[in-house]
Amino acid sequence: MINSGVYNHPIEVTKAHIDVNSHVNNVVYVQWMQDVAYSHSQAAGYDNQALEELGSTWVIRSHFVRYHRPALLGDELIAHTWLKNIKRASALRAYKFVRASDKAVVASGESDWVYIDRNTGRPKAIEDEMLEAFPVVADQDAP
Repeated sequence: MINSGVYNHPIEVTKAHIDVNSHVNNVVYVQWMQDVAYSHSQAAGYDNQALEELGSTWVIRSHFVRYHRPALLGDELIAHTWLKNIKRASALRAYKFVRASDKAVVASGESDWVYIDRNTGRPKAIEDEMLEAFPVVADQDAP
C-alpha cells in the first residue's frame, strides 16, 4: 500500500529466512530490500514492462543495512520503504522492517538506486511522470 509516498509490504518470516543462529540471515534483508522496492515500483505503475517501454531500468549502486533486533521464525514483519532523496538519475530509498506484534524495528537501511538507459547502460534522467509517482518523504514524515 502507498500512503503519502511510503509503501508498506507484509513479510512472514519462514524457515528459508533463518540461519544457523536461529534468526533471519543478514543477506535476507538485502533481498527483501530489493523485493519491496520492486513491489513499490509495480504498485506505482512502473513494473518491468513499463520500464522496458521507457527503455530504462534501475540498478543498485550501494546498500546499507543496520540490524536492531533479531527477527525469528514465524514473525510477521511490515517492510516500509520510501524515497529520501531523488537526483537527476538516482534515488536514495530508505527501508524499515518492523515486527507487527510489538512494533519493534528489527532492521533499517538504505539503497542508492541509479536509473539507467537499457541500451547504453549509462545513467538516464528520471522522467517527470515517474518523479510524480514517487514523492520524496521528509524525515519527519517517515515511519
